Parts: sequence; C-alpha cells; structure tokens
Amino acid sequence: MSKETLILLYGGRSAEREVSVLSAESVMRAVNYERFQVKTYFITKDGQFIRTQVFDHKPKENERLMTNSTVDLSKAIKPSDIAEEGAVVFPVLHGPMGEDGSIQGFLEVLRLPYVGTSVLPSSVAMDKIITKMVLETQGIPQVPYLVHLDGQSVTETLAQVSERLTYPVFVKPANMGSSVGISKAENEEDLEAALDLASRYDDRILIEQGVDAREIEVGILGNQEVKTTLAGEVIKDVAFYDYKAKYIDNKITMAIPAEVDETVMARVRNYAEQAFRAIGGCGLARCDFFVTADGQVYLNELNTMPGFTQWSMYPLLWENMGLPYSQLIERLVNLAKEVFDKREKHLI
Repeated sequence: MSKETLILLYGGRSAEREVSVLSAESVMRAVNYERFQVKTYFITKDGQFIRTQVFDHKPKENERLMTNSTVDLSKAIKPSDIAEEGAVVFPVLHGPMGEDGSIQGFLEVLRLPYVGTSVLPSSVAMDKIITKMVLETQGIPQVPYLVHLDGQSVTETLAQVSERLTYPVFVKPANMGSSVGISKAENEEDLEAALDLASRYDDRILIEQGVDAREIEVGILGNQEVKTTLAGEVIKDVAFYDYKAKYIDNKITMAIPAEVDETVMARVRNYAEQAFRAIGGCGLARCDFFVTADGQVYLNELNTMPGFTQWSMYPLLWENMGLPYSQLIERLVNLAKEVFDKREKHLI
C-alpha cells in the first residue's frame, strides 16, 4: 500500500517563526513512516515558499530543517505548488499569518485537508480581545482588562488603568502568542514602555489585571466529539514567563498532571471544552488558566496551534492521557480529513 503524504508547513512571517521550526523538526522525527511520507515546505520571513526536504523514513538526529539563515532561494516555488491530491497539511505555524485564519483560508482554496482549527475560529482565538468578548457571552470567568487601540491617547489609557485596574498589569499584543511582545508593568512608567513594545507587534493591545495565581493548561482534541486532558502546570523559575524564559533560557518545568483538587480540575476541563465549542474549534487547542490560592479560576488564553515540540505542554498532556506523540499526530491527521470531508459536502 502506498504511503499517505503529510505536508509540513513551517517557518512563517511572524515573530514566532523560531518556535515553528522547533515544532516542525519534532513532528518530522515522530511521524509514523510506515503510514506517511513527509514533504516539508519552508515559509521565509518575507513570505516566500521554499521546497525543502522529503522524508520516507525517520531522519537522522543531526538532520535539520531549513531556516532563514540557511535558506536556498533557488528552491522557491509558487505557494500553490504545495497542492497535491490526497495530501494532508500540518501547518506548524504560530502567530499571525499562521494560526490566525490566513493560511487556513489559503489551504481551503487549494482544497487541501489541514490539521487544526478552521478559518473563523482561528481568527477569533488569535485575537485576544475578540476571544475575551466571545467568552464573556458564555459566562466563562476572565481577569479584568482594558483595551488600547492605535490612535488612542496613551495618557488617557494610563488614567483608565489607574482607575479600573491595580498594578501589576500585563500588556499583550492582541494577535501574538508564545509570550512575544508581552510585558509586566508595575507602575505607569513600566506601562508606557510596555505599550510601546506591544505596539511594535499590533495596533490592538490588551491590558490585563495581574493576579497571583498558578498557570494551569488543558489540552483539547476533537471535532464534534471533544476530549480534554487532565491539566498540567507551568512551574516558573522566573517571576514572569516571557519569550526568553520560555524558549531561550528554558527556565520552566511542568507538572503533569497539576496538583489541584478535583473540583478545580473538573472546572478547568469543563471551561476548556466550553470555550473550544464557543469559538467553533476543531482539531486541537490548548486552553490556559489562572488558578488563585483560594480556588478562583480565570481563563487566560485559547491557543489553536500550541507549541508542538516533544517537550511542549500540549503533546505531554496527551502523553499523560495515554496518547503518545506519534499517535497524537496520526489522530490529528484523521481529524483533519474528517473536517475536510464534511466541509466539502457543505459546498452544495
């Protein structure tokens, strides 16, 4: 029997491109090569599509995918050249132009099944502000927040924060992930600098009330039938879990499952599924929560393409549930094909 083709799209134009490369390299090593042939395509920081390696068997440990520093522009192709009958795409792309619905729409135009959530849910979940508005309609608890939009007076925003929130606050670009552009502000001076940093990544900025809480994360998997994992906890060696701590200094460890009482565990799993269904999610997501010492639960973020290295929280959560990394990839491919078939049937 001939092998199925799994297309890995990685890299991308967002500031999270380095995380994407790490995730893609992990996937290419974990794939079941008895079932799949893997074709890889690199999207450069300028948006060019590059045809890279093809794997028929597990690559050697020293095999590396192409990056912006090693790119071979002679292998550039038209984006539509990735289309292949019967192939399934795993867009291991994080952030804008990756998990915001744009690449998902492109793949749907090409009639390619793809792993992950579809166009609208991807767009909603990528925008932290819109996500909060949607989840508010479902009664899902969230920390108090304010929004700063491009063109608004910074002075007025500082005054609103002083009036309605309590320092410290966290400042986030609305459409970034992996802690890119996020800052903790202890006072007005910090807040002004944080707004300046966040504005480099987005014109829409979220300002959230800081809470003294543990960070609990739940994995979600499925289409119509949705399953959740037991929660895991991010254990930090630093006060603020930013991009540098997360991906460069590796100053975190994880507790899987998290040591929380049964009531809290049930609540975060229920809220995770409720949030996933509220945005119309399919395939996969990771839902992040704050849990305070007195047991209050706040939904923090919903990530539709979470970090996917073998040491990332999402795959480890499913491994704890008895679904190993390699089998998780196969399950996601099956879910992608299921959604594709249903979507095609709706095009009457």
